Amino acid sequence: MTSLDALRPRLPSPLQEFVDDRFARSGVRLLLKRDDLIHPELIGNKWRKLAPNLTAAAGRAVLTFGGAYSNHLRATAAAGRLLGLPTVGVVRGQELSDRPLNDSLARCAGYGMRLHFVDRSTYRRKTEPDTLAAILRAAGAEDAYVVPEGGSNDLAVRGCRDLGAELRGRADLVALACGTGGTLAGLAAGLAPGQRALGIPVLKGGFLTDDIRTLQHRAFGGPRGTWALDDRFHFGGYARTAPGLEAFASDFEHRHGVPVERLYVAKLLYGLVALAEEGAFPRGTTIAAVVTGRPFP
Repeated sequence: MTSLDALRPRLPSPLQEFVDDRFARSGVRLLLKRDDLIHPELIGNKWRKLAPNLTAAAGRAVLTFGGAYSNHLRATAAAGRLLGLPTVGVVRGQELSDRPLNDSLARCAGYGMRLHFVDRSTYRRKTEPDTLAAILRAAGAEDAYVVPEGGSNDLAVRGCRDLGAELRGRADLVALACGTGGTLAGLAAGLAPGQRALGIPVLKGGFLTDDIRTLQHRAFGGPRGTWALDDRFHFGGYARTAPGLEAFASDFEHRHGVPVERLYVAKLLYGLVALAEEGAFPRGTTIAAVVTGRPFP
């Protein structure tokens, strides 16, 4: 088994209250669950999802998947460097192999991750056994431990249950931004009866409800916890932003002195402010918003 001592996480992550007039007007308390402070490089849900998978890898190379700006690829590469594990990142977009690496992929390569680019059609079929086997062969990683895109598998979902457990009795509603749904699936399972979880998807499509149900069934044998999604705040999809979102995030940083990651956390906080202004939360509600990342330097 692989020891994770070298990663030195800060757990449980801090829970901090922030007074914001946009919530106070509605009689709502805002807490931030600072999962961005768990580890300087395995930030937030990346630690919670990767840690059990790195243990299961038991010293083997780790192969995983992501787009050109994937936080998950960066976190996996960082973990590999810290633990001395070889890592392979399968990147969506064969055309990217002929271009200079962006800052995110350059960081992965700098951490020692070997990047393997595949065309978008192949990438869409990456979970099919024959396609996955072909990718592993082409990447020279037939014996690698495979972690899915976003890190969301049974082990990851069970790892994220600890996040819910850390928030038991601390808030009425726990909210977070969702990519693949694994963090929400585990978080909801760890909350106490009477607590609710709200997911703000950052991708378009409305497919996450079924994905989260499937993840919970695989991890726990059936549904767990009370959770819901609000699909209105994706701003066009993953890695998409807008001037209004940028202005909102900058204002939040100025008000509270907290760095706001744009692709996930900004959409979460924007959605919560909008919902508060709509009167979606009963007076007296305490909301814990999970900060799952921070701006990439």
